[in-house]
Amino acid sequence: MEKRPNIIIFNPDQMRADSLAHLGNPASFTPFLDAFAETEAVSFRHAFCQNPVCVPSRCSFTTGLYPHVNGHRTMAHLLRPHETSIFEELKNAGYHVWMNARNDLVAGQVPGLVERHASEIYYGGGASTDAPGGNVPRGAPGGKEYYSHFGGRLGLDENGRNYGADDEDLDAAIARIRRKPAGRPLCLFLGLINPHPPYQVEEPYYSAIDRARLPKRVRAEEGRGKADIEAAIRARQGMERYTQQDWDELRACYLGMCMKVDDMFRRLCDALKEAGEYDNSAIFFFSDHGDYTGDFGLTEKAQNSFEDCLTNVPLLIKPPKGFPLDAGISDSLVELVDFYATAMDFAGVAPTHTHYGRSLRPVLQNRETPLRDFVTCEGGRNPGETHCDEFHAGGPEGTSKFSPYWPRHFAQTDPDAHAKGFMLRTGDWKLVSRVNGRDELYDLKNDPKELRNVFGEAGTEAVTADLKGKQLLWLMQTADAVPFDYDSRFSEEMIWAKVRRLVPPEHEAEIRAKIAAGANLFTLMQECRQRFGAQRGE
Repeated sequence: MEKRPNIIIFNPDQMRADSLAHLGNPASFTPFLDAFAETEAVSFRHAFCQNPVCVPSRCSFTTGLYPHVNGHRTMAHLLRPHETSIFEELKNAGYHVWMNARNDLVAGQVPGLVERHASEIYYGGGASTDAPGGNVPRGAPGGKEYYSHFGGRLGLDENGRNYGADDEDLDAAIARIRRKPAGRPLCLFLGLINPHPPYQVEEPYYSAIDRARLPKRVRAEEGRGKADIEAAIRARQGMERYTQQDWDELRACYLGMCMKVDDMFRRLCDALKEAGEYDNSAIFFFSDHGDYTGDFGLTEKAQNSFEDCLTNVPLLIKPPKGFPLDAGISDSLVELVDFYATAMDFAGVAPTHTHYGRSLRPVLQNRETPLRDFVTCEGGRNPGETHCDEFHAGGPEGTSKFSPYWPRHFAQTDPDAHAKGFMLRTGDWKLVSRVNGRDELYDLKNDPKELRNVFGEAGTEAVTADLKGKQLLWLMQTADAVPFDYDSRFSEEMIWAKVRRLVPPEHEAEIRAKIAAGANLFTLMQECRQRFGAQRGE
């Protein structure tokens, strides 16, 4: 039997695609990922997540299902006992599945459920909690930093480092690689916190980013007809007091965090090489979603806004050695559900459920191979629904005003601002349809920054109708998933009641045993007529 490859998944949180230097950001410093994409892997310029916040995105890319299929579009609806994931499927197929506890994936209130999805979970908790913090105090309510999520330069401890949860988890992952269980392929999932806000990082990463090389920021006042949620968050976040220098510091800090992610990924790959496992590993590097990082005058993210800064994510894939590879940057449109299909394909494991991912192996062999005509993303809520973050703490405001997330969570109490929406993006156009609130249409060829919403304008009728037709058909095709196993329409007693008149008493035990073993009713009736018909006078 051919040796099965390791499946290695390196998953930073909230990392924009344009945080990578090789994808065009002149201020970024990601040397290892840039070299990795040039010679070892394919980097997908147009990879898109299926939800702009973490839990729904992770429930999607680990199952190959879109968030709407099983209702995974909130931060508080995770995988439940009737659902599976790529981790459980690979574990059941003989993989040793290692993951750190930073996965935001499985419902934690169900005893034993998290453990069902892994062979081994590293819970951490050993990193120092008294390491020096950021140098920018949050200040009092009303100050410009109170809801900015900006922390600035982290200090170093007496050993000259700032050792946090990500560092601890990386060391644990490296230790597992060095002591890989004999005779079993490894599936390793390392979920990081970085570069998720607060925007803060230690030296040398903080000062390494040249502020003068930062690309132009998209200003809030440049947008026209933008999503209501953005104005609702801005009204409370207080970022209008930020100067351009303030924004540059925040953006440079974010890129410094991405630089650290690059360095951590290098260390993981080095460990695989030292252990002799690199060549036999399919390696996946991707984020769950992006980050505003100052674009449109905002920080962090929104649950139902779909600009590329939030939905376009890094995705780099290195196949096992010997697989034909066309290394470099691919412009094919792909989705994170395609990670599921590709990893299962490399592992040689058949999915146990319907999924909507497409294996990226053809694109890895030829970067110019087209895969999809469009990509999708979704989020938000229907009017009257109260299952999202803003309602968890009870009352109309939900989250405490002390929380840095209060501006977003309060904005989400507005059903129009937080309207359930679906994005469909082709290479040239982006349509956002909402159940209520504002629809959006962007001409990406002439407006790549998504500044001008042209929905409803004269001359856009044909393209709008075409995109809405595609969107409707996509929703119809993916609205549900029929399970692979089958339910019987009859209980054992119901089947026995149907055939008992055909069965002589001395054969009752035999036929009941067949029923218990799953015999089909109609096949069993035919058999009984053929075997016992003469005895019964038929």
